[in-house]
Amino acid sequence: MTDRFRLTLAQLNPTLGDINANAERAREAWSAGRAAGADMVALPEMFLPGYQTQDLVWRPAFLADLRTALDALARDCADGPALGLGLPMAEGGALYNCYAVLAGGQVRAVMRKHHLPNTSVFDERRLFASGDISGPYRAGPIRIGTPICEDAWRADVAETQAESGAEMLLVPNGSPYARHRYDTRMAHMVARVVETGLPLVYLNLVGGQDDQVFDGASFVLNPGGQLALQLPAHEEVIETVDFTRTEQGWRAGTGLRAALPDDWEQDYRTMVMGLGDYLRKSGFSRVVLGLSGGVDSALVATLAVDALGAENVQCVMLPSEYTARDSLQDATDLAQRLGVRLDEIGIEGPRAAMQAALAPLFDGLEPDVTEENLQSRIRGTLLMALSNKTGAMLLTTGNKSEIAVGYATIYGDMNGGYNPIKDLYKTRVFQTCRWRNANHRDWMAGPAGEVIPPRIIDKPPSAELRADQRDEDSLPPYAELDAILERMVEHDHSLSDLVADGFARETVARVAHLVAISEWKRYQSAPGPRLTNRAFWLDRRYPMVNRWRDDS
Repeated sequence: MTDRFRLTLAQLNPTLGDINANAERAREAWSAGRAAGADMVALPEMFLPGYQTQDLVWRPAFLADLRTALDALARDCADGPALGLGLPMAEGGALYNCYAVLAGGQVRAVMRKHHLPNTSVFDERRLFASGDISGPYRAGPIRIGTPICEDAWRADVAETQAESGAEMLLVPNGSPYARHRYDTRMAHMVARVVETGLPLVYLNLVGGQDDQVFDGASFVLNPGGQLALQLPAHEEVIETVDFTRTEQGWRAGTGLRAALPDDWEQDYRTMVMGLGDYLRKSGFSRVVLGLSGGVDSALVATLAVDALGAENVQCVMLPSEYTARDSLQDATDLAQRLGVRLDEIGIEGPRAAMQAALAPLFDGLEPDVTEENLQSRIRGTLLMALSNKTGAMLLTTGNKSEIAVGYATIYGDMNGGYNPIKDLYKTRVFQTCRWRNANHRDWMAGPAGEVIPPRIIDKPPSAELRADQRDEDSLPPYAELDAILERMVEHDHSLSDLVADGFARETVARVAHLVAISEWKRYQSAPGPRLTNRAFWLDRRYPMVNRWRDDS
């Protein structure tokens, strides 16, 4: 009887819909495993199509192309280790989220996901049928149970597989990043190990897809919850782990123990990876953005440089009569530190022309926010023209605080194809700028050191759309606003809860009103990387027309 099982784990970054390229990545991983003498090579959940597919899985032609690619993989990977990877499969008139194991030129086993997540960003009950709990399959000398992602967050699937003879658990995942998510995953997997007494392999996707960024951070646990292997977060890795049969059962040998970064670094890398993958997978290589001299656009420019390199980032100043001289100087200073191109387009000419065109219709009406928004929309139009002409994607620069309360101009500063800081509250924008100034990593394409001028971080925020304007003229101080928003948006605290926490009822009611009436703007906002469990879009879904208000 063989007492060794060698498993190659491929923590890789698929591109949704690029079936042939994903299949080729699977072949490369399989070849690496064969060279390492592996008995099996494993890839994550839904690797062959990419994840999340949403309604694409309902297309019969898409499913047919996946099956063609799967059968070709089985033929090409016949002479060597077994190969496991995830994909959707239609059987008997139902569609399942499956994990297929290929060996000897055939599809040897198919596991169907039993528990379908239907919370936060997941709608799997809408897309898939629930499969019966799959029994274990054999790979070399060992019998493996495979709870697919959510299946391992419940006790029943792993328990049933263990009772059916599984000697280890392989858990393929498509689990996107959110702050503190790793601790939650680890707690659930330790519970499965303790309950079954089996070693467990947690294998996650890596890479960005729309608003979600899969952070990898795969690991292997031995019975008792002892960590045998830890793969890095946000990196593609192919790593082999050996399991040995002992008197107590199979045990994983100690392997790579990558250190996981703190929340600040993981947030930052998620934003960089989300931006870089959104562009690359959409066919873009360059970006353009408006640089105001403020902290939000400074952080977005820095993220863009770290994701793409300075040569692929164009920044544009669009000053008006209300733009402070300091703002122009700060934008120039930032551009020089980052090494990016900085252009300037004055908006006074277009603004005068637009005001003249509108004057007959505005006759007798007092100036108000309309004239302020006109400046923002002129800037948005000019930046979109640059994007169209050059083929560079326009980045928008609104933070989560502004997006929450609608402190942004639709068709103006909200213009753009992607927003790297969409899930970052304003107070975290400041802190993230300070973190980036103090830290540099090899995966950052931008320069080390104090790349964001401290004056940009320290000065009072202003939209500069009228004389002596400050954000706090229209909003509570950001420290107070963000404290209210975090409780209201992230945790659904009521008005009375917030008043009990010490916030003024009038302030809370005003913030709640702004959040409610800004839903329509959020529906039209650019996507951005999800950092929290209540990001605007799939995590938090409210109607645009809604007359209910919390009067508790």
